[in-house]
Amino acid sequence: MTKQHKVATIFGGTGFIGQQIVRELAAQGVTIKVATRFPESAYFLRPCGVVGQIVPFACDYSDPKSIENAVDGSDYVVNCIGILYEKRKNSFNKVHTDIPREIAKACKKKKVGKFVHISALGADRGTSRYAKSKLAGEKAVHKNFKGATILRPSVVFGPDDNFFNMFAELARYFPALPLIGGGKTKFQPVYVGDVSDAVIAALHCTKGDDGAAGQIYELGGPDVVSFKEVYEIIFKATQRRRALIPLPWCVAKLEASVLQLLPKPLLTRDQVESLKTDNVVADDMPGLEALGIDATSLKQLVPTYLERYRPGGAFAEKAA
Repeated sequence: MTKQHKVATIFGGTGFIGQQIVRELAAQGVTIKVATRFPESAYFLRPCGVVGQIVPFACDYSDPKSIENAVDGSDYVVNCIGILYEKRKNSFNKVHTDIPREIAKACKKKKVGKFVHISALGADRGTSRYAKSKLAGEKAVHKNFKGATILRPSVVFGPDDNFFNMFAELARYFPALPLIGGGKTKFQPVYVGDVSDAVIAALHCTKGDDGAAGQIYELGGPDVVSFKEVYEIIFKATQRRRALIPLPWCVAKLEASVLQLLPKPLLTRDQVESLKTDNVVADDMPGLEALGIDATSLKQLVPTYLERYRPGGAFAEKAA
């Protein structure tokens, strides 16, 4: 493949989605700056490219000048920074609104060609503080960089995800699992590779295209499943059947009040609030197909990486 000789800055490049984007851009010959507070945390990404192609870049997210330095000289900028729960100084507003605003300002000032911001599906209709901060971040991005492309993925799945893997891990140790709100909340899980492909497609749209500049895309896979059906997929793949205990919203929030005090919360009150809103793509919004991407089914892929949670491991049946 012909080298593009482009430069990209990826914020959140060490995360689940960010890693995939780094790999794909590196395969296309793009030089990548992984903007992170701790450069050593990005060293593991270096083998994804040739020597000197992937550069861990120290960036203080609270310092606008540091953010400007990170995007300086870049053709592409992608923001993948996000948190699922608040901890100490990392509030939803700071991470999902303030930082994206400063990145957008820096992109405009440094005349970056393409900026892709990853938000979350349901940001425009959710009632949780998480959703509201994501929506505020979208507005801040478009206010300061009108040509930014915003992607709203549903729950993202893949071998290293923190959704299916988390519940599969819990099923190893608990005889019963909670069915919050009766398990009726709907999800449209999207494959991490498809989200990365969407980012690449948005970056490569040219001015002559119908184009992704200034657009919002909602990303979901081909399967719409309820919270209860998510458990069923996990139980079948792991061969661990567990009892499901329906939890009314009020009881779930009460339990979350305790669980959110853990160093890595299993559940927070705000996450319970998030579950009150279905996480599916709106009929009138462009999605993966508009970016030329065929969505990957979770029912084909998820079982392949949940096999390791089976009693005896992935090869237990073969060894028997």
